[in-house]
Amino acid sequence: MSKRHAMIVAVGVLASASALAQTETTGQAGPRPATAAGTVPAAANPAHAAAPKAAAPASTAESRSAAALALTHEPTYDEGSAQRIRDAALSYSDLAVRGGWPAIPADARFALSVQGTSDELLRKRLIVSGDLSADKASGAFDQELADAVKRFQARHGLAPTGTMTPRTIAAMNVSVQKRIRQLEASLQRLENMNFGFGQRYVVVNIPAAFAEAVENDVVVRRYRVIVGKTEKPSPTLTAQITSVVLNPTWTVPSSIAKTEISAHMRKDPTYLSRMHMEVLDAHDNPIDPHSVDWSGTHTPNFTVRQHNGTFNALGAVKIDMPNSYSVYMHDTNQRNLFNDDYRFDSHGCSRVDNVRDLAAWLLKDQPKWSRAAIDAEIASGQHLDVAMAKKVPVAWIYLTAWMTKDQTVQFRNDVYNQDEQLLEATAEEAAFFSNAGNHPLTAHMTR
Repeated sequence: MSKRHAMIVAVGVLASASALAQTETTGQAGPRPATAAGTVPAAANPAHAAAPKAAAPASTAESRSAAALALTHEPTYDEGSAQRIRDAALSYSDLAVRGGWPAIPADARFALSVQGTSDELLRKRLIVSGDLSADKASGAFDQELADAVKRFQARHGLAPTGTMTPRTIAAMNVSVQKRIRQLEASLQRLENMNFGFGQRYVVVNIPAAFAEAVENDVVVRRYRVIVGKTEKPSPTLTAQITSVVLNPTWTVPSSIAKTEISAHMRKDPTYLSRMHMEVLDAHDNPIDPHSVDWSGTHTPNFTVRQHNGTFNALGAVKIDMPNSYSVYMHDTNQRNLFNDDYRFDSHGCSRVDNVRDLAAWLLKDQPKWSRAAIDAEIASGQHLDVAMAKKVPVAWIYLTAWMTKDQTVQFRNDVYNQDEQLLEATAEEAAFFSNAGNHPLTAHMTR
């Protein structure tokens, strides 16, 4: 256990009756102790409000982004995020001291309006985590319990269907200690970030696979995104969006040219022409693909570039945000992938659903570039780089746990397995400096 974790747990013991615990919102947030009457005050209890409704099957970019925005207008990341995560960690630590929540048997069966052997256990589980009112501790699986399940699912990035799926049971059975560690890791990441929030900014939370356009502290756009594969993770970064490129060309990264493009060319020498790609020398002059060594054993001394068009891997829009990782946000020619719940399938860049809408929002201070004008320019097929009149800050973050301003505590899967790596590294660093402070030759390092 790291020193920070131990501190959180210790303070959590003292906070069991504190105002902090009192601010937890039952129904969408973390745990909250019951009042003397055994219930949570109605004003702060989303169990008294309508549960999130399962979105209708989304088949268009517009309907998917509208459904995503309807979930909440609260930003995942703002200037108060770190403090709220501390608050959530304290509350969950208090819950851990009180025993956490019960596990739901993996083979448990639940059906609406049918009494089941695990119904009251499920009720207890949802009451402990604040998704169900404390006065609903008994009874069959009714609509109120289904609504509580929907609240839980929404907080964990699951489709809010109210049905107890295997994924829902698995999420419920993650221990409170693991949830604390997620909060702790997320807090450490934010403490190490230096992001200049503006009146308008963009956030991509990688584990959630969503992008948010924030204006005046409110999410005004939210989009599904496809981020890096587990073996090619998207980086965390802060940058400035400098331009919107319409009908972009795609300069293939040398790593992809060396491996994937070379492999295709070895199997099919017509691959480049079929994919509308050309090979360029160091001066951007075209060279004969047949003169290139496609063995893949050497770093390419050439550039592969794909022409703009409907076949282009970047689609119709690229959002430039200069950074040391050479990643960016863009459209795709495989938009059907946005329907998938698992959206970790890129080489590190972020593909954005309904990206033309995001482009229009980014350029809204430039009246010439309305959504209609953007669509018309794309339809012309001409490559155009539209510089931002005012740069917009952008942050790619890795938060598997966070709490929004409405006190909703959210959790997502640690897709890149980075939480434990971070906490272990922090614990090792703390141990090093602790030992260094006790050694005469290294004591100065801790001062």
